[in-house]
Amino acid sequence: MTDTDQSIDLNHKYALDRDSTTLSRHVLQQLQSFSPEAQDLSALMNRIALAAKLIARRLTRAGLVEDALGFTGRTNVQGEAVKKMDVYANQVFISVFEQSGLVCRLASEEMEKPYYIPENCPIGRYTLLYDPIDGSSNLDTNLNVGAIFAIRQQEGEDLDGTAKDLLQSGRKQIAAGYVLFGPSTMLVYSIGTGVHAFTLDPSLGEFILSNENITVPEHGPIYSVNEGNFWQWDESIRDYIRYVHRHEGYTARYGGALVGDFHRILFQGGVFLYPGTVKKPEGKLRLLYESAPLAYLIEQAGGRASTGDQDILDVVPDHIHMRTPLIIGSKEDVALVESFIQERRREQQVEETLAPQR
Repeated sequence: MTDTDQSIDLNHKYALDRDSTTLSRHVLQQLQSFSPEAQDLSALMNRIALAAKLIARRLTRAGLVEDALGFTGRTNVQGEAVKKMDVYANQVFISVFEQSGLVCRLASEEMEKPYYIPENCPIGRYTLLYDPIDGSSNLDTNLNVGAIFAIRQQEGEDLDGTAKDLLQSGRKQIAAGYVLFGPSTMLVYSIGTGVHAFTLDPSLGEFILSNENITVPEHGPIYSVNEGNFWQWDESIRDYIRYVHRHEGYTARYGGALVGDFHRILFQGGVFLYPGTVKKPEGKLRLLYESAPLAYLIEQAGGRASTGDQDILDVVPDHIHMRTPLIIGSKEDVALVESFIQERRREQQVEETLAPQR
């Protein structure tokens, strides 16, 4: 066999091995185990992948399917107008996990209370938290949207249906990830062994490994924030924006869908900000369904996520729909934003100290 033949064989072997690395197989490889817990996680990810395929199919035909787009006329528990795709995607997750035997509860930003699956609860000790359609304001203009998810183990019997065990920090997550619905459908996940990306191959109907052990750069050129809120922010955030405006090497990228903006920063580096405003100092993003899952991913990729005062994963919610400011991305860029917050705070403390003396 010639060197050329050997090279071709190796390329074929690599391509075949890559194409056969499905999501469920990858989970088992990462855990290096076929234990019941490993098989549970593999099966859970397989169900999430099925939900992603169903939603992706609907989205690709959304402009052709009657009643797929537009508003329902209802508002969700957050007081936001509900789009028809929000309702559809939320129901997809419920349908996929019913009778799975894996998940006892599902909690979504679209539902006021967790959704219980009684027939699963005797054996299913997991809870799925999710945002079924992130960036739904992009739907009617055919722009990127996503879905965000996290998995937690249920603690206690939860006999009163209050899901109090969910009111713990993001360190309790055992898996997290997101799906990006774009030119291709990608699923990015972590089970605590790095961050890995899969791309849906329509010809196979499978998510195939495309990027393994993703590491976010220590510093990146991108800052992603809705500058339309500039005058609603604290002065410290405005100071940071003025800084990047005056220094070379920064570029603004903001698409209006958290998953899309986060995905870019995960691969290219930089920082995404959704700070609090005068009207909403707690911010807009939900801790359990958006901020904590993405914080889990970015830490696994070597980055950071902060409220400006503490790491997102250390925040303990006081209710399941709690919101929080979010600063997430490359370590150096998150630290830079925090430095402006800390500096402004020191200035305020000095002013307060000097005020009685005047």
